[in-house]
Amino acid sequence: MSPQQLAPSVRRVAILGGARIPFARSDGPYATASDQQMLTAALDGLVERYGLQGPGAIGEFVAGAVLKHSRDFNLARETVLGSALDARTPAYDIQQACGTGLQAVIAAANKIALGQTDSAIAGGADTASDAPLGVNDSLRRILLEARRAKTAGGRLKALAKVRPGHLVPDIPRNAEPRTGLSMGEHAAVTARAWGIGRRAQDELAAASHQRLAAAYERGFFQDLVVPFRGLDRDQNLRPGSTADELASLKPVFGLDHPEPTMTAGNSTPLTDGAATVLLASEEWAHERGLTPLAYLTAYETAAVDFAGGDVAGGEDGLLMAPAYAVPRMLERAGLALDDFDLVEIHEAFASQVLATLAAWEKRGLGTLDRARLNVAGSSLATGHPFAATGARIVATLAKLLAERDAPARGLISVCAAGGQGVTAVLERA
Repeated sequence: MSPQQLAPSVRRVAILGGARIPFARSDGPYATASDQQMLTAALDGLVERYGLQGPGAIGEFVAGAVLKHSRDFNLARETVLGSALDARTPAYDIQQACGTGLQAVIAAANKIALGQTDSAIAGGADTASDAPLGVNDSLRRILLEARRAKTAGGRLKALAKVRPGHLVPDIPRNAEPRTGLSMGEHAAVTARAWGIGRRAQDELAAASHQRLAAAYERGFFQDLVVPFRGLDRDQNLRPGSTADELASLKPVFGLDHPEPTMTAGNSTPLTDGAATVLLASEEWAHERGLTPLAYLTAYETAAVDFAGGDVAGGEDGLLMAPAYAVPRMLERAGLALDDFDLVEIHEAFASQVLATLAAWEKRGLGTLDRARLNVAGSSLATGHPFAATGARIVATLAKLLAERDAPARGLISVCAAGGQGVTAVLERA
């Protein structure tokens, strides 16, 4: 067999639809729901909508979560086993912080493109309410010492070292291990470096709520959102939000500087939720009478040195990796920012979105027409269950592109903890 015969041909990857549960504020309606329960609800919604219950209906399922219990070591597979999907469907987990959902889509797409499978479902789930609590590390060491002891006396001797302070659990912190700063504090540093003001942040946040509300009112999410535990729309949504109202909120990040600008209103709240996306080859879709909404045509990841790079100057802020990923991706694809009809930037913070836009402009991509940005709202309004956001954005953008009569193109930009970024291009033929 010749090398040409061995080399696979690359197929186009179609996005056929998505399903997610409404996103809820932490410690609210989903306070007792696990990642697996939420992800199963989103997956079942997709399976029912597209009739995927039969044997071998889907090639594989890939998903992940960021805040994960030890019991969820095989989250994707356990979700399949508890869902309406055929139990013989293989599944695996993936994780890249807030980029998890989009990376799951990319992983599934790569296998479809190379002909390794004809169809796949990708997604993610996260709960800030049911966050895992770790055993105090000192207690953990004592328990391991007791387990290794050869005699009952040795075990008792080890356990006698336990003190009341050892019983205090380790609670997950929204902080970077390398710096000890929360994501919000990192974003505040970046906001100052790029000169992002309070008014601009509040205006962007208000627009996110207004646009998400309008999308719900026109029925856009009717086939994308599956009701769950009493919710039929995102709980964080505030339809009447205005920049003037948001201006009354007190800052919560960057308080060590004289003029902090970041508030709970222009920052994403802790959120619970799950989302899924159906992807396939064109042939698979055609055989089932399904019309692709869009095609995934390019993707790029990047990372910055947020601990030792040009942090104060804004170039290497924690959430600024998309400022590097997008220019590289567009150069490789032969595209410019003006070639995109729609742009979806994950709104971890309003300041981060504005800093990203400023960085793209500095790198020669030009100024983005805000009428193209997050036209159906984004994370500031929906909330942000870390691993679910990427799948939410992909399904939303694909449907927005499909609504257009003419060919259209969309850009996705997702920042992630650890100084990373995941970006992609969707196209409507």
